[in-house]
Amino acid sequence: MKRSMQWGLAALLACALSTALAGKLPVVASFSMVADMTRQVGGDRVDVTALVGADQDAHVFQPAPADVRRLSQARVFVVNGLGLEGWLGRLTGSAGFKGVTIVASRGVTSLKASGGDEAGGLDPHAWQDPQRVLRYIATIRDGLIAADPDGRAGYTARAAAFSARVAALDRWAAAAFAAVPPERRKVLTSHDAFAYLGARYQIRFLAPQGVSTDAEASARKVAELVRQIRRERVKAVYFENMSDQRVLRQIANEAGVAVNDKLYSDALSDARGPAATWEAMFRYNVSTLLKALK
Repeated sequence: MKRSMQWGLAALLACALSTALAGKLPVVASFSMVADMTRQVGGDRVDVTALVGADQDAHVFQPAPADVRRLSQARVFVVNGLGLEGWLGRLTGSAGFKGVTIVASRGVTSLKASGGDEAGGLDPHAWQDPQRVLRYIATIRDGLIAADPDGRAGYTARAAAFSARVAALDRWAAAAFAAVPPERRKVLTSHDAFAYLGARYQIRFLAPQGVSTDAEASARKVAELVRQIRRERVKAVYFENMSDQRVLRQIANEAGVAVNDKLYSDALSDARGPAATWEAMFRYNVSTLLKALK
């Protein structure tokens, strides 16, 4: 009898959840960064699924049949753009997607990729600069309004609140990095994912790989970095949450430097980690960098 009541309660809860989700705008996001931004703007009017989840790498992602099904059932598809999702065309074609596609980076002033190793020669990691994230927020807001005009007031209000928080984080980071002498603002990471952050706060980022984790560091590049680290006395060395650590560990060992805490570059952490949202990620990365740079 007790077990029967438990099953009945579970069925009622599942039914209630299904009913609640039925009225939400079904959204698929390409990866965790833009998924979180969409949730912040969309609030309880959207049901967002990320194809590339926490601690996963969008550069090397390969869509599965389940991803095709998810997108075929969505009304909105939010992507980063700037060449990050090389698999995008194949996925939308296979899914027959006819909904609203939001390219979150549309209107962002982009940087050139180091070595031109990304599609179109552009660096896709614009989400690392809060000033550019403000453009992401506005673009996502406008796309959600286009797909769901009845939600305009809520999307507009949440986008404004989110933008205010992002601007506050930017002011905090700018003041904190300004207190670090320019000659000490040098950082080594696994791959070149922080050029936008570096440009915003005048930090020099070095990396054995280019902007894509799909690229391999050459022996010559590794040797050059080892010499540069020794010559310039770089102390801030970081792994990334979704990158292969072997090459960076080799460089650190050969240069005689210690590796600090990891940074979050192309993916958020899971809900239990320190970077479960874009805001938490940015705050964590800046605080972690400051520990070594100071």
